This record gives sequence, structure tokens and C-alpha cells, in this order.
Amino acid sequence: MRKKKFDYTGVLSSVFAIVIGLLMGLVILMICNPGQAFPGFATILTGAFTHGAKGVGQVFYYSTTIILTGLSVGFAFKTGLFNIGASGQFIVGGFGAVYVGVMCENLGSIHWVVALLAGVCLGAVWGAVPGLLKAFFNVNEVISAIMMNYIGMYAVNWFVKSYKPIFNNIRNESKPVLSTANIPKMGLDKLFPESSINGGFIIAVLAVIVIYLVLDKTTFGYELKAVGYNRDASRYAGINEKKSIILSMVIAGAIAGLAGACLYLAGTGKHIEIVDTIADEGFTGISVALLGLCHPIGILFSGIFIAYLTAGGFYLQLFEFSTEIIDIIVAIIIYFSAFALMVKMLMQKFGKSRQAVKKQESGPGAEEVSQKGGNRA
Repeated sequence: MRKKKFDYTGVLSSVFAIVIGLLMGLVILMICNPGQAFPGFATILTGAFTHGAKGVGQVFYYSTTIILTGLSVGFAFKTGLFNIGASGQFIVGGFGAVYVGVMCENLGSIHWVVALLAGVCLGAVWGAVPGLLKAFFNVNEVISAIMMNYIGMYAVNWFVKSYKPIFNNIRNESKPVLSTANIPKMGLDKLFPESSINGGFIIAVLAVIVIYLVLDKTTFGYELKAVGYNRDASRYAGINEKKSIILSMVIAGAIAGLAGACLYLAGTGKHIEIVDTIADEGFTGISVALLGLCHPIGILFSGIFIAYLTAGGFYLQLFEFSTEIIDIIVAIIIYFSAFALMVKMLMQKFGKSRQAVKKQESGPGAEEVSQKGGNRA
């Protein structure tokens, strides 16, 4: 049995998007402050190492949530669905984790585990709604997921603000979770001292591995992808396509809910703020998924890369640049990452056309050689 060849076009297309994005970022820096553009650009590329192990730990901390939201989007995309509702699933899952983290006082050492599971379950429920509408009524999941984003945002705002035991009315945000609900450091604080990293990063990596194994190594994953490629053919082959669609969105929602739980249980002072703004992490996850070509391993590295730029950009203020510049640069890179799939398809099309030309050139000669060989025999 032949081994599947590694797809270099996918990696090259993502690298192309990153290079173009970085060059555009350099142009913006030169427009803003030409004299400090190159030192500032170098800081973006190396700033995460300014404080050594602490800086690296911060990169992993920032990457945790966007790896998970990217994994949520990428998983759904692999099964033929576009989970644009990761933001709503993220904040609803975060609310579930905060509620358990604040209200459940007698859970002891398993408090953080229960809080995480609460976030996963609520995220799964929020993802199930677009899945059910898609499976039984053929409602486009993009439309229903966008609606669920807004419903989730306003519902969480209302629940937090109206339920006094978890609302901090002075700061207009949720109260901090109990210390037992914070995710343990799992030894990472010794590897990266003074950083905000915690066991959430390990959880994110484990989630990446599990989703990779499910999609590529199990019959269940094959069925999910088959339904995504062709619902009618899958039904003809005996696969329950409605069940597969619902489970795809449930799993995607659970992963996004886990991302929200990991953020608010990190013990870094993050709280649910009562603002009428959809969570940015869900939309960043879409970009991370595109940059990683929706492959779980690619999403892991693209999430770390975006977090690396974010951590490095913090030091831009040393060169008289506003800290918001890095948001613009990251946005440009994310924008160009959307073209990664298009570049991949163009490269594959170019490669196939070259192979076709080679076959046409070598075809007649090869036939004559084979005929001569047969006559001699």
C-alpha cells in the first residue's frame, strides 16, 4: 500500500501568506515612522524572546484560546461546515465555566475539571442548534451561527448582570472564580517562570491530537468527512448524514466552549465584561484555521505564530509606535491568510497542468519504445 505523499503546496501557500502579510506590515511601519520602521519590525520578529522563558510562556498563554477556536472552525470545515459561530460558543462556554467556578464551592481538587466540563457542555449545546437546523431544515449554518453569536453575547450579558452572586457591579464584569477553579500550572510555571502560562496550553495540544486522530484514524472521522464532501453519496453508502452534521457542530461547539473555559479559568484576571461586542477570539480562530489549512497540526502552529507576533508587538512602543500597530499588522497577516487555500488550489492546478504537458511530450515516444520492445520479443 502506497503512503500518502506530503502536501507541500499547502505549507508553501501558508508561508506565502505569512511573508506577504509581514511585508505589508513593514510598509505600514515605514509610513508611520520611517526612521524606526526596521528596528520596530525586528522587534516584532524577536520581541517575544525579550524576557527569555517568560516571553515564550506568554506566547503559549496567548495561543491557547485561539488554537482551540481555530480547531473548532477547522474541524467543522473538514466536515463540510463553516462554524462562524465559534464566538458565541466561546462566550457561552466561558459563562458556564465562570458560573461553576464562582458558585460551586465544595468541589475541592476537581473544581477546575467540573468548570471546564461545564464550558464544554454549554459550547456543545450552542453548536448543536445550527447543526440541528442544518440537518433537518437545511438552514445555512453560517446564517444560524451568526444569529447564535448575538444571542449568546446578549444572553450571557443578561445572565451575568442579573444574577448578583456572580456579578461585580463596580467593575461591570463577572466576579473572579475561586482559586480551586483555576486550571493548575501542571509544572509549566517552572519551565516558564513569571509567565501567565498554565495547563490550558497542554489541554489545547491534547485537543489538537485527539481531533487529528478522530479525523484521520477513525471510521467516525471518515464518515464525518464523507458527509462533508457529498451528503447524497454518503446517504447512499449507508451513512446517517443528519447525525453526522449534528455531531460535527456539537464537537465544534464543545471545542470553542473549552476555549472560553480555558481563558476565564486561567487565573490571570480575565473576567466576562458586560459589553455589546462579540468575542474576538472566535473570529481570530477562523483566521488561524485558514492559515493552518484547517489541519489540526497546522492550526496548532498557526495559533502559536499569531500569538508570537502579538507578544512581540507589545514592545513596539519602545520605538515610538502605538501598541495598536500590532493589531493592524496581525489583521493584515490574517487577511492574507484567507488566500492560503486559494494559493494552494492555484499551485495544485499549476502542478497538474505541468504533469499533463510532460505526459503529452513523453507519451508518443514511450508508446513507440514499448511497441519496439514487443516486436523484438
